[in-house]
Amino acid sequence: MTTSQAEMFFDPMCPWAWMTSRWLLEVEKVRDIEITWSVMSLSVLNEDRDLPEDYRAMMGRAWLPVRVVIAAEREHGPETRKQLYDAIGTRLHPGGRGKDEDDLRAVLSEALDEVGLPQDLLERAQNVPGDEIDKDLRASHQRAIDMVGDDVGTPVVSVEGTAFFGPVVTPAPKGDAAGKLWDGCLLVAATPGFYELKRSREASPDFS
Repeated sequence: MTTSQAEMFFDPMCPWAWMTSRWLLEVEKVRDIEITWSVMSLSVLNEDRDLPEDYRAMMGRAWLPVRVVIAAEREHGPETRKQLYDAIGTRLHPGGRGKDEDDLRAVLSEALDEVGLPQDLLERAQNVPGDEIDKDLRASHQRAIDMVGDDVGTPVVSVEGTAFFGPVVTPAPKGDAAGKLWDGCLLVAATPGFYELKRSREASPDFS
């Protein structure tokens, strides 16, 4: 059996990306799949956009988690992306943390401890436009945008080299239901000219 290839681009702050990531972890249990975990950034995506004040404040905070992930990758290897995503996301989403900058910094500090990474990564991850972390972050984000276009958000999932925004799903399917959704993604990814299926969301992310 051929191993299927997937790449998921995530922003740790995005609850919908978290739902998609939990689905992919379920897919790993029931299908032969290899997943690469990569970073994109809602803060980069929303630069220079006219945003509501509360969302703009969140975008200001959102620089920190992705920069911590990039800083860790630069110094400790690509495997830290997924390790930190799990540790950060568990606290932010099912944990309900990170609603202000102080608590977000506490979340990141705890996540670094959990995966055995040094605390000084948090200080070096302060937002400095144009530094090496910023360049790597923007390059990773741009790679996702180049694959899927600029009228999307997170998550972006590449299925056998064909990228889509989504799937956006709540709650995350488990067991064979997760595998069937993956099978559908493989099907549409292999269909020339397929671009989009969409309906309005009527539910919030269900982290249970």
